[in-house]
Amino acid sequence: MAYSITDLCTGCGACMRVCPTGAILGKRKAQHTIDQSRCIDCGACGRVCPVEGAVLDQHLRPTRILKRSLWPRPVVIRSMCSACSMCVDICPFGCLAITEPEGFPENLSVYAYLKDSKACVSCNLCADTCPEEAIYLARNVGQ
Repeated sequence: MAYSITDLCTGCGACMRVCPTGAILGKRKAQHTIDQSRCIDCGACGRVCPVEGAVLDQHLRPTRILKRSLWPRPVVIRSMCSACSMCVDICPFGCLAITEPEGFPENLSVYAYLKDSKACVSCNLCADTCPEEAIYLARNVGQ
């Protein structure tokens, strides 16, 4: 079961802005809904919703707002990354990029990296699509 929105929703639109798949529908100041066939259970909607209980997770538990600085971010294991750019291509917010080689021929190593952490909604699409399993999401240890 995917995430769902209850009648506590005030229609603020915060969830629509962060949904990576465009699964959330609704008009301002009216209850929103989630298209279950498009929801990927990333939880971004629940992390931004200012109304406790307006969004239920896949286990029907109410979600709570979470400071964006505490959201997990993609971590790339450079030695495993093949720089195929599948993660870059799938990211709906353009958060990832591929490095440029730093020197020729000494350092031809290229890999994906998180170029815009503030735009990342921790949807996990990058990790899910990585054929090398070189990406995982983790919270910043210092936070």
